[in-house]
Parts: sequence; structure tokens; C-alpha cells
Amino acid sequence: QLQLVESGGGLVQPGGSLRLSCTTSRFTLDSYAISWFRQAPGKGREGLSAISRSGTRFDTAGSVRGRFTISRDNAKNTVYLQMTSVQPEDTAIYYCAAAETRNYFYTGDLRGHSVYDYWGQGTQVTVSS
Repeated sequence: QLQLVESGGGLVQPGGSLRLSCTTSRFTLDSYAISWFRQAPGKGREGLSAISRSGTRFDTAGSVRGRFTISRDNAKNTVYLQMTSVQPEDTAIYYCAAAETRNYFYTGDLRGHSVYDYWGQGTQVTVSS
């Protein structure tokens, strides 16, 4: 079973940057489309950004477009979420999710959760001065 592990969360000041990582130790991620989600206290899970197996197709939510960038390094078995210009409303637990697919250009579904086969435990991001 694929076990996803997120890291890189923490406390960051408004306007700052943070890079989250999603990796797994036992299997490779290159058979999966990977997405990042977040969940703030009292809110539902929000899809943020998705990347295909090939790393050439993307989907990004309007709420973070231009500020958050997803990328993957299959050689390092890691998917990243680069967060810039963060604001207090970005405070949440951030999760990565994997959807197994044969389609190299499939990105997943940021508006639904059912396509994902595996989820990580999440990493806390707190934006505060």
C-alpha cells in the first residue's frame, strides 16, 4: 500500500514562502497523478493543484493560481508545492493525494475526492505574524 508522507509545513509570516514535499518510501510515485489539497479549521477539503504523471499537465484552483506551483521530480520520488505570498487564510492542514492512472496526462480531480487511491496524513501550515 502506498504511504504518502508530507513535509515542509510550519509557521510562516504573511507574504512569505514555503515549499511542501510529498514522497513515499516503499513505492514510486511515477504511476500516479498527484494533487495537493488543504483543509482549514471548520471548512471542507479544498483542492489546490494537480500534476500529471508526465509532469507536463497541471490543474490549479483559482484561489491559489499565481501563488502556488506544483512540480514533481520522479527521480527523487517527490512532488512539491511551492507556496509564495502566503496569507493568514492559507492556514490549514495540507495533504497530498495520489490517483493511480495509465494516462500520462491525467491530472486527477481537484473538485472531487473519489478518484484518489491514497492520501497522506497532512502537514500543518500556519501563516501568522
